[in-house]
Amino acid sequence: MTRSSDGEGQARRPARIARGGWLDVLRFAAGSLIILYHFREAAPLPLGQIHPVFDRGFLLTNFFIIDSGYVLARIYGERLASGGIDVGAYARQRLLRVFPAHLAVIAGLAALVAAAALAGVRPSNPQWFDWSQLPAQVLLVQAYGVPGGVGWNAPTWTLSALIGCYLLLPWICRALWSRPRATAAIAITLLLAADVASRVWLGDPVYRLPLRFGFLRALPLFLLGVAAAVVGARVYVRPSVAGALGLGAFGALALGQAVGPFGLASLLLMTIIIWAAGALPVVRSSRLIEHLGLMSFAMFLTNEVARIVWFGVFDAVGQSDWSIGMRWGVWAAGLAAAFMGAAAFRYGFDRPVQAWLNPPRPATPAPGVSADRPVA
Repeated sequence: MTRSSDGEGQARRPARIARGGWLDVLRFAAGSLIILYHFREAAPLPLGQIHPVFDRGFLLTNFFIIDSGYVLARIYGERLASGGIDVGAYARQRLLRVFPAHLAVIAGLAALVAAAALAGVRPSNPQWFDWSQLPAQVLLVQAYGVPGGVGWNAPTWTLSALIGCYLLLPWICRALWSRPRATAAIAITLLLAADVASRVWLGDPVYRLPLRFGFLRALPLFLLGVAAAVVGARVYVRPSVAGALGLGAFGALALGQAVGPFGLASLLLMTIIIWAAGALPVVRSSRLIEHLGLMSFAMFLTNEVARIVWFGVFDAVGQSDWSIGMRWGVWAAGLAAAFMGAAAFRYGFDRPVQAWLNPPRPATPAPGVSADRPVA
């Protein structure tokens, strides 16, 4: 009888998150769509003219922020809430995860622009390479109202905003970890209140605030991801139910985007999709999916630079005068080059540097994290 009861208790624990499952599929898919979004205007026919959904990159950025809150809270939340991990060590790990790769990419882009200027080659859009804008972006402070950060590798405003969220996570977890349902209610209420305040005082919905308000935009979305993680780590839901809810949310999101952006509803549906992906046990982990998921950070960080370099070269040799078929070929090859560039950066720089500067520390895994190949 005791054995049966123990087995039932074991079966009713929330699924642990691990590499090589649906969460990695989502991260790679989101990274791929971000690349497509940044390449959309360079197509011979801008993709937004085919369907307005291609111009809704703000949803992809918001997905990335929500997903970051979910994954980090599932990895660190229990230990941060209980004091089982040193906050300084956690902050160091997060900063070392972001800054070396970011500095390498932005330094490479700045060196390329400087070399082109010395050679007398002007960028196709010189307004996006104002040197006075660069310092804020290098330091990743452009999401806190610091002037600068426009142009260059502009998507890094998201990393700037997320750093603030990362550093607040220990106190968020200590305050909210033991109350999953209350945490979900607080996160949704805060999102709605922030959206109303943003529209009234700043003139934009919170999920579309410009980069100088990036932290104000990111924090409610990050909390939404944390709330999904608290529920996912502490409330058991049968995998079949989680899968059905995730598929339903995905279908509703896809149908909704065919009609309009539906910003707030889309955020909540994306959160359900992320939660559902984390609630599904990783029965047979895929090494390929694991590597694709791990590559998503490099894809996010390098794709804008790949676009700048690729189309800068082809614009310089006069591709605008080529046939429409050739230009589509150049565009498609540019997409492929963005993926290959991300893979080269991931395995040629980011992975070995992280192994040296930020090696994983052997430790007892937190509840809800795979002991075999933890997400961290």
